[in-house]
Amino acid sequence: MPDFNKSSHILVVDDELSMREFLDVMLTKAGYTVSCAESGKTAQSMIRKNRYDLLLCDIRLGDISGIEVLCEAKQKDPSTVIIMISAYSTTEAAVEAMNKGAYDYVPKPFDNEELKQTIANALDLKTIEHEKEILDDELKKNLHFGKIVGNSPGMIRIYEMIRQVAKTRTNILVAGESGTGKEFIARAIHEQSDRRGNPFVVVNCGGIPESLMESELFGHKKGSFTGATQDKKGLFEIAHKGTIFLDEIGELSLPLQVKILRAVQERVFKCVGGTTDISVDIRIISATNKNLEEEVIEKRFREDLFYRLNVIQIKVPPLRERKSDLKALTQYFLEKYAKETGKEVTKISSYAVDFLKRYDFPGNIRELENLIERSIALSTTKIILPESLSISIHKRRWIEGVKGRRFDLDDVAHGVNLDEIMEMIEVSYVKKALECGNGNKNRAAELLGITFRSMRYRFEKLGIEKMPAR
Repeated sequence: MPDFNKSSHILVVDDELSMREFLDVMLTKAGYTVSCAESGKTAQSMIRKNRYDLLLCDIRLGDISGIEVLCEAKQKDPSTVIIMISAYSTTEAAVEAMNKGAYDYVPKPFDNEELKQTIANALDLKTIEHEKEILDDELKKNLHFGKIVGNSPGMIRIYEMIRQVAKTRTNILVAGESGTGKEFIARAIHEQSDRRGNPFVVVNCGGIPESLMESELFGHKKGSFTGATQDKKGLFEIAHKGTIFLDEIGELSLPLQVKILRAVQERVFKCVGGTTDISVDIRIISATNKNLEEEVIEKRFREDLFYRLNVIQIKVPPLRERKSDLKALTQYFLEKYAKETGKEVTKISSYAVDFLKRYDFPGNIRELENLIERSIALSTTKIILPESLSISIHKRRWIEGVKGRRFDLDDVAHGVNLDEIMEMIEVSYVKKALECGNGNKNRAAELLGITFRSMRYRFEKLGIEKMPAR
């Protein structure tokens, strides 16, 4: 756990003496300042007199509900982080707690290391959100990155590069997998440049028929071909004084690459059927989901054009490499589609975020956006829980092939043994992690995102061969 949170003050509220004492000892050893309350009313009184960074509260107390304590704490200080715990875990209780402002809901019995990590994460988030408010205020004064969301190291580097290249005329190639937001990067560069008041023209190089592409890019003269009933400006000319964005440039055929080379190199071209040169002042930004270096080697992309386009390259990381941005992205799409649909869906639980983090999102941000939009459309509560996520297709991707079986969610209609299914999946993942870690238990636990202690617990629970020492 981060050192800057070790001085945090935690209030433990539980009417069971043994649980209070256990949590007091565990959290004190972890470096926190800990206070305890044996009842809800005592906790409310303490909250009125003191400030606590985090509240760890049982939902069922001897006198009043833990929800009432939660409300008292939030009313006194909205920044207080609250984690509810209970041996009586229900979806209804989780929804109510989260709707009232709880950070998370942890069922008993809990894994000690996982609880400590949840507390550390919650306190980290509180610190990060405070720092982010300061950073956001600073960014709003200097930079406006539009719809780009995320503060992972990879995205911070992209923001810095946008800042550096925006004011230049240099050609830029934005590279990345489909769905990573390459057009947003291009728009951000345009909006930060001196050209922001002029056109930003998007050309989908893979979506325009080859027979029409030259005319679309450079325009044509009346009568230059069948159907050319009047003069038409091309997209290069329309983008004059602004930016032209050549999306999926790797889809252009070799003949078209030849025709576009001069325009890229000299900002001069002739329209179809024209005899005079047309000069334009434009910024050229290209994007590709292909490895253009390999395309050049395979003679599918012109080397001279590649070097003209690739003066500066911005590599956009896939979502699986920026999982720390997942919660911010999810919240952004949640707010966007809640507003569009008129639904009061205000939050996604940390368990649901953890659920999403286990998926690699081959469709990247576009796939995540589609998932959140669909989940909100189908949601009947104000909070998105794991079971609220409409991801049956993704679930099948995760669990196909376990012990040679395929699990289909439609089987539920005929009755299934959920405990057996989950156990089979868990056994397979643990054994696979051991295989990938060459038998190293610490490495296996790391690959599964769990603690060594949690790994040992799973070995005992699942009846896997006795786990040797580290």
